[in-house]
Amino acid sequence: MLLELENLSCGYTRRPVLSGVNLTLHGGEFFCLLGPNGSGKSALLKTLAGVLKPLAGRVRAGANGRSWLAYVPQAHAPLFSFRILDMVVMGRTSRWPLWSGPGEADWTAARAALVQVGMEGFGERLYTEISGGERQMVLIARALAQEAQFLILDEPASSLDFGNQLRMLQTLRRLATSGIGILMATHHPEHALRCATRAAIVKEGRLLPPGAPCEVISPEMLESLYHVPFSISEVPDKQQKPVRVCIPQLD
Repeated sequence: MLLELENLSCGYTRRPVLSGVNLTLHGGEFFCLLGPNGSGKSALLKTLAGVLKPLAGRVRAGANGRSWLAYVPQAHAPLFSFRILDMVVMGRTSRWPLWSGPGEADWTAARAALVQVGMEGFGERLYTEISGGERQMVLIARALAQEAQFLILDEPASSLDFGNQLRMLQTLRRLATSGIGILMATHHPEHALRCATRAAIVKEGRLLPPGAPCEVISPEMLESLYHVPFSISEVPDKQQKPVRVCIPQLD
């Protein structure tokens, strides 16, 4: 399973915000994108998902094209009072016969996806009556229900509390271990340092060369992106293994 970007340019108008992107992602890889607001991360992910058309270049995603991809947007405004289980099963609409609805296999996949994100008790609740962080977990469950080979996530932790951030990362890491490719944009360098197999920086309209997170994410790079001085330290985790954390230096 490969997701290939060849000389890709993307943007919201005819003028690209990101150009000349060449990247190959493999199934089972956990890849993180970092960059400041407005750098083009969201435009890139929307182009991969087919929401935006490429301005140049192309996206190749295996024999089944973009049906291999499932997209989790940065935010979603609820309009109708669907049950959460209904929201998740909608991720499988491409599998339904014409003029048909979900079958037993679809409901089973939707319930299993809710279990994967720790929301198995939420199926009968209304999507409009849960918190923003809970909605984000539902959107991840909807993507999981599609059984795609690659998950494309646009800052999925932006509205999650610390506990849900950890549960989300654990879920994504499990999925990567099972062979699913993860491409995630994030503003949390620690998430990339902790979970990613590779990372890359989006800066000044270009995707900088990817590499191991500990090589790509440095205090100097973070300061150049966010215009705040940083230091990177190591702290022990539960198994006394060193974990790298980023610390902004405030006046």
